[in-house]
Amino acid sequence: MKKIFTAGFRQILIIPITLLTIGIGIKTALAQNKLYSPIPLTNFTEISDTLSNKDIPTGQGGFARDYAVKLNKGDNLAVELSSENFDSIITLLAPNGSTVLENDDAPDGTSNSLLFTRITEAGTYIVRVRSFGETGVGNFKLKVTKLQPVK
Repeated sequence: MKKIFTAGFRQILIIPITLLTIGIGIKTALAQNKLYSPIPLTNFTEISDTLSNKDIPTGQGGFARDYAVKLNKGDNLAVELSSENFDSIITLLAPNGSTVLENDDAPDGTSNSLLFTRITEAGTYIVRVRSFGETGVGNFKLKVTKLQPVK
C-alpha cells in the first residue's frame, strides 16, 4: 500500500514541478532579453545621447552603451565619438563578439574617439560607446558613416 501511495504521489508532483520549472525558465529568458538590448542604428546620421549609471557597467568604474548596426562585407566604416563630459572610448564588435577595432583618443589630441575600418564579414555589429575608467557619464555625440569610394 505504501509503494502504491508513493508512486501515485510522485506522479501527482511531476506535473506541477515541471510547469514550475518551465515557468521559471521562461521568466529568466524574458528578463535576460530586457537586460541586454543594443539600440538599433538604422540610419547613418549623427545622434546625440547620454551615457548614465543605468547603462552597462564596465568593471572599471565607467559605463557603456551599445548600438547595433547591420553591415555588409566590403563596407568602409568611420565611427566618430565625442563628449565634453567624459573621456570616450569607441569599440567595434564583430557579430561573433570579438573586438574588430578600438580607439581611445582621436588623432587630434583630444579625448574624443575615431576609428576607420573595412568590414570583412556581413552581419550585425555592435558599436560600443564607453567612458574611460571612472571618467563618468554625460552627453555624447556618435556618428557612424558608411564611406563611399571616390569616383
